[in-house]
Amino acid sequence: MAITLACDVYGTLINTHGVIEQLQKTFSNGPDSAVDVVKFSTLWRDKQLEYSFRRGLMKSYLPFSICTRDALRYTASVFDVSLTEQQESELLACYAVLPAFDDVSDALKQLNEAGIRCFAFSNGTAAAVEGLLSNAGIRDYFDGIVSVDDLQTFKPNPDVYHYFIKQAKADIDQTWLVSSNPFDVLGALSVGFKAAWIQRTTAAKFDTWCLGDDKIEPTITVDGLPACAAYLLGNKG
Repeated sequence: MAITLACDVYGTLINTHGVIEQLQKTFSNGPDSAVDVVKFSTLWRDKQLEYSFRRGLMKSYLPFSICTRDALRYTASVFDVSLTEQQESELLACYAVLPAFDDVSDALKQLNEAGIRCFAFSNGTAAAVEGLLSNAGIRDYFDGIVSVDDLQTFKPNPDVYHYFIKQAKADIDQTWLVSSNPFDVLGALSVGFKAAWIQRTTAAKFDTWCLGDDKIEPTITVDGLPACAAYLLGNKG
């Protein structure tokens, strides 16, 4: 059976720091002009993921967009910023039009032309991911979208990785998760996927994580999607 890729979306294909431009506009004037927008964006993203983990563990599911909204409100409180309803709406709207990383389109094209099946696999709803990938100009490279929303939980719940296999009609031994998120890589490896960790910056570190006495490591670690594609195409079959 052909290789199947489960491509994480937020932070892997799509640059979540695409919100920085809007943050700069929001805080450009007035008492909030001193806000460090990079730190704001980073905390917003970190809390977004933390809230998804919490909701998954608590079995208190709400869509990823609600985790995003609540994380924004928390981050604003940490930075002592009072967002108006319009400012909040404008910032949240950015998540529908975030850009793809510069290296993504050409790498996906290579994989597509080589016959490797690619699916977007995301915490976001299918509709949100559909719109996001279409806006970024990369939707046509995917055979489909698999959303954890169908199961009302979030990564790294093992159920979502098994659900991916079922929806993609894939052989787990030939399935690769592609993600820049270590928690996602660990979740996939723990159920039998292979996994490529996209280490987009040297500052990013992989979690030290063990299963019994064995340390869990990504199948491969690469600095971007082109290197991942090169490895997969070089080892195809």
